[in-house]
Amino acid sequence: MVLLVAACALIDADGRILMCQRPEGKSHAGQWEFPGGKVEDGERPEDTILRELREELCIEPCKQCLQPFSFSSFAYEDFNLLMPLYLCRQWDGFARPTEGQAVKWVFPDRLLELDLVPADVELAREIRDRLKSGRRFE
Repeated sequence: MVLLVAACALIDADGRILMCQRPEGKSHAGQWEFPGGKVEDGERPEDTILRELREELCIEPCKQCLQPFSFSSFAYEDFNLLMPLYLCRQWDGFARPTEGQAVKWVFPDRLLELDLVPADVELAREIRDRLKSGRRFE
């Protein structure tokens, strides 16, 4: 079985990426991931991202600003995951998690220091390698 999931790397003005920690009671609880979710029947991945970011983080992303970046194809024990990752640099509102998850802004070169869900590791590596950090000071 292939599960289609869409994810988004929200990038703030300093070049940091918003990461979400999976809440207790869900698989991979405590691990970090890019926000997003399952693509519902008849839904485009871009629409999934808009819906999930509204529901989970109370923000309104700019649909025209979603930029396809990469994808992950990962074999979990009981399903195969296919996950396109989009970049987004513009949205309205402030990230306020609604499902009890922790969130943090992380510079691209620090993403791999997080305990990431397995499907997000290669995506984090690609972001680190392809996006310049906005950090000016260590």
